[in-house]
Amino acid sequence: MTATTTTPSNPLIELTITLIIPSLILMKLSDPEDLGAVNALLLALAFPLAWGVRGLLRERKLNLFAALGVVSLLLTGGIGLLQLDTQWLAVKEAAIPGLLGFAVTISAYTRYPLVRVLLYTPALMDVERIQSNLTERGNHADFESRLRIATWMLAGSFFFSAVMNYFLATWIVTSPSGSAAFNEELGRLTLLSYPMIALPSMLIMGAVLYYLAGSIKQLAGLKLTEAMKGHHEQQT
Repeated sequence: MTATTTTPSNPLIELTITLIIPSLILMKLSDPEDLGAVNALLLALAFPLAWGVRGLLRERKLNLFAALGVVSLLLTGGIGLLQLDTQWLAVKEAAIPGLLGFAVTISAYTRYPLVRVLLYTPALMDVERIQSNLTERGNHADFESRLRIATWMLAGSFFFSAVMNYFLATWIVTSPSGSAAFNEELGRLTLLSYPMIALPSMLIMGAVLYYLAGSIKQLAGLKLTEAMKGHHEQQT
């Protein structure tokens, strides 16, 4: 009997469904002679929302960041449908990554910094082997300090995202919510947020991983490839 495995999502397909298609709908179909502002907004929100539900059904568990994405979509839809002041969109765009940044910062002062959940996790790293090497070398305390620093660096990526989200939203979205112009600006905001926010945040995340890899090499005597999940099994 063969075990069933979950096929990993194609990043290009995910990007198309959650970012490109909704943006094009908002920018091209919001005029009254097309779908209209309300219908275009609802259709645009349906694509990433359906993708999130699909992921939940496939994984059979709730992903924190996917859940926050759905909440963000619902808030965006609410602002547009209720025709609230566009300032609330900027606040919303900044609030979610900002709150995540505060949560990550606070976790640095607990026994379980959130970098353990995102990077130093058994799903990604051979944590058992790393911990064994740290014990042999007597470097547990030093490594915990490094994890705390990595957590602060991770929090910085969320705070950067919050500031950039607020700046972009106030700069791009200036038309009254619920209008076709608002939808078009929201579409441009969605498209620009990826290269101007997501990519720099990924670079910061990469810097955190680089710092963590250096710490593992120095304190546990393992290269990143040796510390990754599955490497030890392949060697044996």
